[in-house]
Formats: sequence, structure tokens, C-alpha cells
Amino acid sequence: MLRIGDIAPDIELDAYQDNKITKIKTSGFKGKWLVLLFYPADFTFVCPTELEEAADLHDDFKKQNAEILSISTDTAYVHKAWHDVSPAIKKIKYPMIADPAARLCRLFGTYIEEEGLSLRASIIIDPDMIVKAIEMHDNSIGRNVREILRKLQACKFVRENGGLVCPANWQPGSKTLKPGVDLIGKI
Repeated sequence: MLRIGDIAPDIELDAYQDNKITKIKTSGFKGKWLVLLFYPADFTFVCPTELEEAADLHDDFKKQNAEILSISTDTAYVHKAWHDVSPAIKKIKYPMIADPAARLCRLFGTYIEEEGLSLRASIIIDPDMIVKAIEMHDNSIGRNVREILRKLQACKFVRENGGLVCPANWQPGSKTLKPGVDLIGKI
């Protein structure tokens, strides 16, 4: 199971995007930030609320040089069927990754063996493919995609400003910390 600081391996999986099914390799995103949104299954209740919010914020993620990948154990054909009938899912422009063999889910420790589904998890990977943030929780609790965007911005800030760290509730333009020194002004 991958942990913070590990390098994400190159994996090729089917994806549904732009009305077609294609192969996607994780190495194809090297040089960009990656936000992986693991979710239990298509045609469910909580999942479309999160994936629609991610679709609504997709341009904000792209402004951060980031791509979103949503991932479930459904096939790409099921992703297409869901996209065809759900108004919320029709908004999605980012790749919907199919992981029916649970290769990616197992790699990140999200797979529930007894159910054949993934836990709800959010993973942020930097442009060098290093895992920077992992959040995982019960499938009955929806995520706040704006908070994931904020975490991405904090990860990006720390990478670009060596020696500075982001305190609780940090927002872009807010005060940061330099370990061993008092709060510093806006950067």
C-alpha cells in the first residue's frame, strides 16, 4: 500500500472521457498535479454529488496545473452508461477511471475485499508522482471538493516555497509559517 512520500507507479487502465473509452497511463500525467477521487460505485447516491462538485471546480484544478481522475471498480462501459443518463455526471470532463480488478484501489489501500468496492478516498500526487496527501473515510460521508482544492493549493505552495509550511485553515495569500520562526506576512 502506498503512503505519503512514496512514488506512484505507472499503471494503465481504461477510462471514459469525452464520450469515448480510452487507455490512460498514470505516467502520462508526470509534470502535473494529480487528484485521485476514489468512490464506491456508479449509480449511487452520494457519489454523484461529489463528482458533480469536482466537475464544477475542474477548471479551478486545471488552473493549478492539476488533473482530476475519478476512480471506481466499475468498468468504463458502466461509467459511459452513467454519464449518458445522469445530469450530474454529464458535467464531468475529467477522466473516469475503470478499476474492475481493483489494481489502483489495492495500491492505495481503498479496496474493500468483502464488497468489491472502494472506500471514499482523496489522494494528491505531485508533478514528480510523489504522494503528498491521503484522506480516506466511510462511504456514507461525502467529501468537500473545495477543501481538496485548498489542500492541493497548500501542497503546491509548500513545493514552490521551500522552508515554508501552511498552518490550519490556510488559504492562498494567507500567512504561512517558517519552522523555528514566527508567522510571516503574506507571500
